[in-house]
Amino acid sequence: MTVLASALNTADPEYREHREAMLAKLAALDTEHAKALAGGGEKYVERHRGRGKLLARERVELLLDPDTPFLELSPLAAWGSDYTVGASLVTGIGVVEGVECLITANDPTVRGGASNPWSLRKALRANDIALANRLPVISLVESGGADLPSQKEIFIPGGAVFRDLTRLSAAGIPTIAVVFGNSTAGGAYVPGMSDHTIMVRERAKVFLGGPPLVKMATGEESDDESLGGAEMHARVSGLADHFAVDERDALRQARRVVARLNHRKAHADPGPAVPPKYDEDELLGIVPGDLRTPFDPREVVARIVDASDFDEFKPLYGTSLTTGWATLHGYPVGILANARGVLFSEESQKAAQFIQLANQRDIPLLFLHNTTGYMVGKEYEQGGIIKHGAMMINAVSNSRVPHLSVLMGASYGAGHYGMCGRAYDPRFLFAWPSAKSAVMGPQQLAGVLSIVARQSAAAKGRPYDDEADAALRAMVERQIESESLPMFLSGRLYDDGVIDPRDTRTVLGLCLSAIHTAPYEGARGGFGVFRM
Repeated sequence: MTVLASALNTADPEYREHREAMLAKLAALDTEHAKALAGGGEKYVERHRGRGKLLARERVELLLDPDTPFLELSPLAAWGSDYTVGASLVTGIGVVEGVECLITANDPTVRGGASNPWSLRKALRANDIALANRLPVISLVESGGADLPSQKEIFIPGGAVFRDLTRLSAAGIPTIAVVFGNSTAGGAYVPGMSDHTIMVRERAKVFLGGPPLVKMATGEESDDESLGGAEMHARVSGLADHFAVDERDALRQARRVVARLNHRKAHADPGPAVPPKYDEDELLGIVPGDLRTPFDPREVVARIVDASDFDEFKPLYGTSLTTGWATLHGYPVGILANARGVLFSEESQKAAQFIQLANQRDIPLLFLHNTTGYMVGKEYEQGGIIKHGAMMINAVSNSRVPHLSVLMGASYGAGHYGMCGRAYDPRFLFAWPSAKSAVMGPQQLAGVLSIVARQSAAAKGRPYDDEADAALRAMVERQIESESLPMFLSGRLYDDGVIDPRDTRTVLGLCLSAIHTAPYEGARGGFGVFRM
C-alpha cells in the first residue's frame, strides 16, 4: 500500500497553536488583497460606474465561462511601494468557451489604468506564462498608457510588452484585444499588435497622439472620435476587426472569437481525480510558527495528491528531502519536499537522480520548500557539499519538464535555488502566508555581520562597542525579517501569489491543466558536467 498514513493530531495543543497562527496570517493577507480589490478607492470606482462602465474584474467575470475558476496572478504586485496594491492591472488564467486563456485587464479606477513600473513587470510575467504554456492572451484594455511621472522606469523596458505580443502571434498563440476606453500613445500598439481587435462604440479611443498632441505637433484640429474612435477604426482605418455596441456586447464577441480559434491542448485529458483521504482544512496547522521547528512534508503531500497515494523514492536515503511519485487532479507529478530544512550531500545527489528520472519519463516536478539551505561546516565541506549541491542545482537548471514551486516555510540561501526558486523559471511559483525567503535567516545574517565587524575591529586593534553591536543586530534582524515575508516578496513579483494552504490542491490543479496546453519533453541528456 502506498497511501500515506497521517500522524497529525488535530487535538494537539501545538497543532491548534500552528492553526491559529496561520489563520492570523490569512486575515492579514485578506486585508492586503482587499486593497487590490478596492482599486483606486470608492471615489474613483463610483466615478467609473457613473460613466456606465464595468469594473476590471466584472469584465473578467463576464468573459469567463459560467461557474469556472479564475486563477488570479500577482494580486499583491506593488505591495510596499508608492503605487496602489495590484499595480492597476488584473492578470490571471481562466476558461473562455472551454479554452484556458491568459487574461489581463487594466483597472481604470487607478490613475486611469496607467502603467507604472510594477504594472509592467506584472504584464511581462503574464506574457511569459502565456508563451511557456501556449495560452491565448485576451487583453481587456482601458489605459492612458505610461504613468508619466515614472516614465523613466517604463519607457525603455516597456517595449517588451509589444514585442511579446508579436512573438506570441508568431508562435501561433492567439492574441485578442478588447478596447473599452483609452488605448493611447504606446498603448495603441496593444490593439495594433493583437491578432483580433474588438472596440466599443463611443468608448474606445485608440490613437498615437490625442487631439492636444496633434494640435501641438501639426496644428491640426481634431476630436476623439474622428481621430481614434471605434467607428472610425471599424469603417476607415481597419484597425478594429469587430465593432461592439457596448461593453457586454464586446465581451460576447470576444467569447465568439475564442470559440472559433480551434486552439487545442497538446496533451490528452488527465486521468480521474480522486480527492485526498485527509481534510485540506488540516493544512492550516502543519507549519510551525517558528520555521526552525521541523515538520513532516508527507502530511502536506497526503492532503494535496490524489487519494493521498504517494510512491516514495529512496525513503531511507537522504531523509531530509522527501521525493516520490503521485498524481494531482489526474496529472502525474514528481514531488521534492524538504523534511528537516537542511540539505546534505545525500539529499542533493538523491534530488539530482530523481530529477533525471522525471525527465526520462516526461513527468512535471513539484517542489515544496522548507529549507534553510545546504549544510555548512568543515566536515561537510570536506565531504563535497559544494559539488553535490551544484549537482542538484545543475539538474534543476537543465531539467526540461515543467516545474511548480510552493514555498510552505523557509526558503533560504542556495537551497532556494536547488528547490527551483524564481530565478530557475518554474512555470508557476506560489507561497503560503507562513513562508519566508532570503539569503539566510535574520538571526544568522545579523550574527555574521557582527562576527565580521568584531574581527575587523580586532585586526585594527580597536575596542568593540557591544552596545552598538546589539543595536545593529536588532536593526538588521528587523530589516531581514520584514524583507523575507511573503507579502514583501509577492509585491516584487518573486512569486505568482500568496495562497491559502487549503487552496493548494486547487491552485496546483489549475496550473497543471494550463501546463498541459503546451507540448513538452524532458531532457534526455544535456545536464552539463556533474562533479562526482
